[in-house]
Amino acid sequence: MTAPLTPSQPPHDRPASDPWQAPAQPWGAMPPHGHEEDGPGMKKELLQAAAILVVVALSGLVLGALWLGFAPRIPLISDGEAVYLKDTEGEQAIGVDGTFTLFALGFGLVSGVAAFLVRRSGGVPMVVALALGSLLGALLAWKAGALFGPDTDVVAHAKAVGKGVVFNAPVELKAKGTLLAWPVAALAVHLGLTGLFGPRDPEPYAVPYEERVP
Repeated sequence: MTAPLTPSQPPHDRPASDPWQAPAQPWGAMPPHGHEEDGPGMKKELLQAAAILVVVALSGLVLGALWLGFAPRIPLISDGEAVYLKDTEGEQAIGVDGTFTLFALGFGLVSGVAAFLVRRSGGVPMVVALALGSLLGALLAWKAGALFGPDTDVVAHAKAVGKGVVFNAPVELKAKGTLLAWPVAALAVHLGLTGLFGPRDPEPYAVPYEERVP
C-alpha cells in the first residue's frame, strides 16, 4: 500500500493531476492586467485626443474663410422705406447653405483621416475629441463667416448705401442642421478607417488539454 500524502511531504512530490496546482501559463503570454501601460498609455491617449480637439476646432477658421470666399452673395435693394431682394427668384440662399455643407464634408474627411493617423487604435477619448472638435469647428466657421462678411444690420447698411443701391445680404446659414455635416462625416470616416485598417485584438492562447492520470 502507498502511504497517503501528508503535509510533511515536499510540494514537488504532488502528482501532476493535483487539482490545487495552478495551471501553467503558455510561454510569452501577456500579464492579465496591463498595469505597466495603463498609466502612461492613458495619459498619451488623452494628450492626443486633446490635440485633435484643439486643431480640429481651430481649423473652423479656415472653413469660415473658404465659405465666405466661395458662397454666393444675396443682393438686396432698398426703396428708402423697406429692403427687398433684388432677385426674387434667385437661389443664392440655398447656395450659401450648400457651399457650407460641401466644405464641411471635406473638412470632415480630412479630420477623420488625421485622427486615425494620430491614433490608429481609436479609443473613446479620440472619438469624443473628434466629434466635439468638429462641432466646435463648424460653429466657429459659421460665426467667423458672419462676422467678417457683409454687415449683419441690414437696415443700417441700406441707409448707409442709399436708396436704389444694391448691396449684399449678410452671410448666414438658413438650415442650422448643416452644422452637423462636419462631425458626422468625420466620425463616419474615422470609424470606417478604424474598422478596416485598425489593429486587431490578439487571438487568445489555446489552453492545452491535459488528461488526468488515474
